[in-house]
Amino acid sequence: MSHPVRRILIAIKDLDRRDFAAEQKAAQLARRFDAELCLFHALTGPLYVEAVSIGKQPIAKTEAEALSAVKTRLGAIAAHLGTNDLKVSTEAVWDYPSQDAVIRAAKRLEVDLVVVDCPRHIHTAPWFLHFTDWELLRKCPVPVLLIKNHALYQHPPILAALDPEHAAGKPVTLDLEILHYASKLATALDGPLHAVHAFNPIPDMAAREIIIQERLTAAEDQAYNQAHEALDPLLDKTGVTQKHRHIEEGFTVDVIENVVRATGAQILVMGAVSRSGLKGLLIGNTAERMLDRLGCDMLIVKPADFRQPVSEIPRGAQIAPSPALAAAMSALA
Repeated sequence: MSHPVRRILIAIKDLDRRDFAAEQKAAQLARRFDAELCLFHALTGPLYVEAVSIGKQPIAKTEAEALSAVKTRLGAIAAHLGTNDLKVSTEAVWDYPSQDAVIRAAKRLEVDLVVVDCPRHIHTAPWFLHFTDWELLRKCPVPVLLIKNHALYQHPPILAALDPEHAAGKPVTLDLEILHYASKLATALDGPLHAVHAFNPIPDMAAREIIIQERLTAAEDQAYNQAHEALDPLLDKTGVTQKHRHIEEGFTVDVIENVVRATGAQILVMGAVSRSGLKGLLIGNTAERMLDRLGCDMLIVKPADFRQPVSEIPRGAQIAPSPALAAAMSALA
C-alpha cells in the first residue's frame, strides 16, 4: 500500500460464535504482509448496577472481571489462528459506541488496516449493526476491509474502482491511493489486478430519449476516450494490463457489479469522502445498495488528508441502573 502494513486490527463482533473465518482471512493478510494482527473487542453494553453499589468497588470489580473474560476469549481465538508464524496481540476495552471504539483503538494502536466481518445481507449482529458498519466506514481514517465472503483468498482478482472525473468532491489523489492499495493487495495475495470505471455521458434518461442515435454514439465515444486518457497513465504506472481495464458505459453500481462477476473479483477497492457520509462513494446510487448487492470483500479507502471526527478519549463503561432498580425508581416517581 502507499505505506507499509505493519499492524492489522480485526474488530471481533461476537465472541461466542464458532466460525472465525473472517479472522482467518485477517490472519492470512497479516502473514502475507508480515504484519502483527491485533484481535480487538469493545464491551459496549450497559453495566447494570444497584443503588448500593454506585461509587463503590463492586462496579470496578465487575468491569475488571468482564474485561478479563473477554481477554481470555481473545487469547483462545488467537491460539486457534496459530501463532507459530503470526504475530498476534489482543486488546479489549470498555467503550462506546462501538464504531468509535474501533476508531479509537485503531488510532491508539497505530494500525494500518481495520478488518470487520460483514456478511452479505446480515446486519443484525448485536454488537455491530448495519448503522454501525456505516458509521465506521464514514468516520474511520484507516482503510477498512469488510469481509463479506468467508472463503480464504486463493490468487484473488483485485478490482480497483476509479473515478477520474473526481465527482462528488473526490480529491485528485484518491484514485492513486486506491490503486496503491489494490496493487499491494494483488502483489501480497498473488492475484491479478483489475481496474473499473463507469462513465455515463448523458446521465439524464429523458435527455437520452430525445438525442438521436448518432449524437448519442458520438457522446459515448468521446466519454470513453476521455476516460482512457485520464486513467491510462495511472494504470500504466500501476501495471494494470490492457485486458484488465474495464471502462464501460452505464450506472456505477451496475457496471461494478457486472465487472465483479465477470472477473471473479474477491476484493473491490473503493474510495470514500467524508463530507457527506458515503454519498460521494458512488455516482447515481447509494453505497448501501452496493454493500448489499456485492458478495465480494470490499476495501474502503479515504483520501490521504482525511481527518478523523472522533475523540481519542475512550468513554469507558456505560453505567445504568438494573431493571429492578429502574422499575423501583419509576414506581416512586
